[in-house]
Amino acid sequence: QVQLVESGGGLVQAGGSLRLSCAASGRTFSSYVTGWFRQAPGKERDFVAAIRWSTGSTYYADSVKGRFTISRDNTKNTMYLQMNSLKPEDTAVYYCAAGFPIPDPIIRHAPSYAHWGQGTQVIVSS
Repeated sequence: QVQLVESGGGLVQAGGSLRLSCAASGRTFSSYVTGWFRQAPGKERDFVAAIRWSTGSTYYADSVKGRFTISRDNTKNTMYLQMNSLKPEDTAVYYCAAGFPIPDPIIRHAPSYAHWGQGTQVIVSS
């Protein structure tokens, strides 16, 4: 049973930084893709970033490229999302997700991921 637990959300002023963590358990994630999605009130769940654990390859939404960095620590089975230069439009619930196998063409699609965390709230004030 795969379990994903997010942490690190909170309230920050525009221009500030936060680091989200996603602790994964229940499997060896060496062949998995894990990612971050976010959902603002009244909107769909959108792709933010993903990382392929076997190669370390990373993928980003255009809206966060250059500001957010996704990484993973294989020894801790933990994924991170470093968020810098935060904007009010980054306000959302951020979800950690994991799946296998996920080819590149569908890595940004939420249905590609079988496992989800409970979410952590990020609020960016202007």
